[in-house]
Amino acid sequence: SLKDMQDARSVTETLGMPYHIFHYENLFRDEVIEPFVACYERGETPNPCIECNRCFKFQHLYKEMEELGCDVLVTGHYAQVVFDEGKNLWQLRKAVDPAKDQSYVLYTLTQEQLAHTRFPLGGLTKERAREIAEENGFVNAKKHDSQDICFVPDGDYVSFMERFRKRAYPEGDFLDKEGNVMGRHKGYVHYTIGQRKGLGIAYSHPLYVIDIRPEDNTVILGTNEDLFHTRLTARNVNIISGEAFDAPRKVLAKIRYRHTEQPATAYMEGDRLIVEFDEPQRAITRGQAVVLYDGDEVLGGGVICQPCD
Repeated sequence: SLKDMQDARSVTETLGMPYHIFHYENLFRDEVIEPFVACYERGETPNPCIECNRCFKFQHLYKEMEELGCDVLVTGHYAQVVFDEGKNLWQLRKAVDPAKDQSYVLYTLTQEQLAHTRFPLGGLTKERAREIAEENGFVNAKKHDSQDICFVPDGDYVSFMERFRKRAYPEGDFLDKEGNVMGRHKGYVHYTIGQRKGLGIAYSHPLYVIDIRPEDNTVILGTNEDLFHTRLTARNVNIISGEAFDAPRKVLAKIRYRHTEQPATAYMEGDRLIVEFDEPQRAITRGQAVVLYDGDEVLGGGVICQPCD
């Protein structure tokens, strides 16, 4: 927004830094918004922040860094970059402030990118970062945190998609696992795996969305127990060290941004990542990322294709 640009200019002037604006509106539409909409249309649930970081912060902005003759790209992410001299590798680690940690959305980073990236806020709490900003007279010291999806500020992503596609998403059938019709849904893009509220169906026990099938415009309902799976596969895999998981490895795996990492075993089958959890996990969702950790270190991750029993 114009206010964001004015705030950024004010801070750079206070610091005596050059100020540049790069226009990526069309690229953002093609590389973030279009995949976001297409993901929902495939019956998946996207995380556009991951794609935004991958495409814009660490590809386009990274290129601008090089063309400006700068040595490093510095961003306000709450995460840490550490060089492990023993392994001769750069590592991505969690932030000191667990409530603000953003390492989950940065799993696509590579060794080359980490070598030229710094996250100075990763070693601070949000409160301390604000104190430093206020001590230096920055106009954004008390600015509200960003919330939700930046290009859907009202949270109504379906209305946004309908405006973007210039069409409505048709109603269809709710089905049970046996294929029996249980009611009508208002368009499958309105739903995500694990959803209970807003189904509009009265039944003898609670119902949850357990599958979404765009091919026949149906949403499958079941019990809470139907949502638990022990295994998943993931595509578009990035391992930060650059080393493949040739043998099964014990890890901690996180299947969504607000999920607590869980013990699991991870390995590769061809170009797919397989993650087998020690205990069944609820609502493993296609389109979300699975991110692997070893303690505070981010090992890598991928986009979830399918949960399996």
